[in-house]
Amino acid sequence: MCGIIGYIGKKNAIPILVNGLRRMEYRGYDSFGFSIADGEGVFTFKKVGKISDFDSSLLGLKGKGQTGIAHTRWGTHGEITEKNAHPHWGSKKNIFVVHNGIIENYQQLKEELEKEGCKFASQTDTEVLAHLIEKYFQGNLEEAVRKALKKVQGTYGIAVIARDDPQKIVVARLSSPLLIGTNDGEYIIASDPNAILPFTKKVINMEDNEIATITPDNFFIMKEREPETLEEGEAEVDKGDYPHFMLKEIMEQAETIANPLRGRLIEEEGLAKLGGLEPVKGKLKELKRLNIIACGTAYLAGLVGEYMLEEYAGIPTEVDYASEFRYRKPIINRDTAILAVSQSGETADTLAAIQEAKEKDALTLGIVNAVGSSIVRETDAGIYNHCGTEIGVASTKAFTSQLTVLALLALFLGRQRELSLVMGQRIAKEIKRIPKLVEKTLTVDAQIKELAKKYKKYDDFFFIGRKYNYPIALEGALKLKEISYVHAEGYGAGEMKHGPIALINKNFPTFAICPSDSVYQKTMSNIEEIKTRKGPVIALATEGNKDIKKIADDVIYIPKTLEMLTPILSVIPLQLFAYHMGVLRGCDVDKPRNLAKSVTVE
Repeated sequence: MCGIIGYIGKKNAIPILVNGLRRMEYRGYDSFGFSIADGEGVFTFKKVGKISDFDSSLLGLKGKGQTGIAHTRWGTHGEITEKNAHPHWGSKKNIFVVHNGIIENYQQLKEELEKEGCKFASQTDTEVLAHLIEKYFQGNLEEAVRKALKKVQGTYGIAVIARDDPQKIVVARLSSPLLIGTNDGEYIIASDPNAILPFTKKVINMEDNEIATITPDNFFIMKEREPETLEEGEAEVDKGDYPHFMLKEIMEQAETIANPLRGRLIEEEGLAKLGGLEPVKGKLKELKRLNIIACGTAYLAGLVGEYMLEEYAGIPTEVDYASEFRYRKPIINRDTAILAVSQSGETADTLAAIQEAKEKDALTLGIVNAVGSSIVRETDAGIYNHCGTEIGVASTKAFTSQLTVLALLALFLGRQRELSLVMGQRIAKEIKRIPKLVEKTLTVDAQIKELAKKYKKYDDFFFIGRKYNYPIALEGALKLKEISYVHAEGYGAGEMKHGPIALINKNFPTFAICPSDSVYQKTMSNIEEIKTRKGPVIALATEGNKDIKKIADDVIYIPKTLEMLTPILSVIPLQLFAYHMGVLRGCDVDKPRNLAKSVTVE
C-alpha cells in the first residue's frame, strides 16, 4: 500500500506522475515505479529509494506516452526490492497494475494461477491481480477487471492499463481511497488529494465496489455524480523556512488549534456550536454510552477525550483500538454512539469498526481532518479538525486539534445534560485562550533543544503522567519511538511501582508530566520513588512551581489552564523533544522508517 496516481490526457504523463508521487512522499514509502503506455507498448520503471532523488530527464525518449500509472510502495507482502515495487504485470506483459490494500486470498489465487502456467516475478499479493486480470482479458480492459475482482477477497484501490487496450485507465475501489480529478478533457486519478490539487480542484470520490473507465474523451463510473471541489488549504505542502515539516507543524499549532474553534464557541452562553452534529442533536441528548475508536496517536487523543466526556458530559465512555473493536464482541445498541477519530479519514481498521457498529444500529460519528474522506462519508455525522494537511508522518498538529475538538464535544454534550452555565462559561473562556497559551508554550523550543543534546545518547526512556496526562505520557513515548528510534515506554505514574520501576537506574531517564492539577501530589510521590533509585528525571510543570526544581534534574514549564485542557499544552514540549532527539541522532524525522501516514490496510 501507499500512494497511487494515474494520468490520461494530452500531455506527457511522466512529469505529472512524478510530481504527484512527490506530493505523496509524506505518507512514507520504500520504493516507487510507473508504467507509461504510448500506443505501441508499455514502458515501466521501478526503483527502491526516494522519488526526490529521481531525475525523469534521464529516461531520454522513453516513456513519452500520455497515459500512465504510478505508485509509491510501503511494503506489506515481500521485501523492499525493485521486483516487489509497483506496477506489477502479467505473464504476457499486457496488464499493468498499481494497488493499495491487501488481497487476503492471494496465496490461493496464486497457486491456481501457477497451475495454469503463470510465472510470478515478485513476492507481493498485488501481482496476483495482474495475472488474474490478464487471464480474463479478451480485448476489453474494464470487463477483465470486473471479472477478476469477483474472485478477490480483501481491500483494494487499483489503477490498471493494458498494452492491448491503450488510451484507457480502469480504476476500482473497495475500502481504499481513490479520487478522479477532471480538467477539460484530461483526467488524473490518485489515492491522495494532495497529488491532484496542482492539476485540478474538481474531483469525484469513488465509492466502495465502484469501477470507473477513463479515456482521453470521458469517463464512466457506476454512479453519475457532480464533481466536488477540494479545499485550497488541503494543498499546502511547503515547509517554508523550516528544516522539516515536523517542526513547521509543531510550531504552527497555535493557528491549527484556533481553526477548529472559529465560529464554534458561544462564550457568554457556555456553549459549543457544532454544525456537523445538528442533524443528530436529538439522538445525542438521549445517548447513554459512547465508544471511541481510533488507531495510533488518534487512539491516545480518544483516551484524553474519555476523561473529558465522563467528567463534564457524564457519559460512560470507552476507548478501543479500532483494530480490536470488532473482534471482541462489543456490546452496542441504539443507545450507543461510536465516535471514530482519524486524521486521514481512511484508516482501514477504523472504517471496518464503523461498518461493524452500523450493522448493530449504533449512531456513528467522526472527528476527521481530511474533507470528503471515507470516514466522513460512512458516518452519520461528525466534526472536522480543519488543521490543514499534515505532512509529517508522526502526527503533531492533528493530535492537538483532535484534543481541541474533543473538548468542544465535551462542552456540547455536557450542556445538553447537567453541566452548569457557570462551568460551561468557564470552559468556553479557557478553550478560547488556548491558542495564546500554545504560543507561549512553543517558546520552550530552545530549552528543549539543549535538553535533547544532554539526553541524546540515552537509549531508554520512561514517560509518566496521571489522569488527563496519562495518555500524554503514552503519546510522548510513542513520538520518541517513532522519530528517534529510542526505546520509550509510557505509564500511568502510579503503575511504576508495580513492575517497571525495576528498570530504573542512572542510565534510564524518566520524563514526568506533573502539572499543578488534582493529582499533582500523587505524581510528585511517584517522581520521588524514581529519584530514590537514582533515575534522572525531566519534569514538565506548571509555571510558578519552584518546588519541583528541588527534585527533578531538569524542568520545563507550561502555562496554567484548566486541568482538562492541560494535555493540549503538555504534549507540545514532548513533540519538540522527540523532534530534536531525532534530528540529533540523524533520523529522518518527516518520514520515519517503516511508517506510513495513512494506513489503508488492516
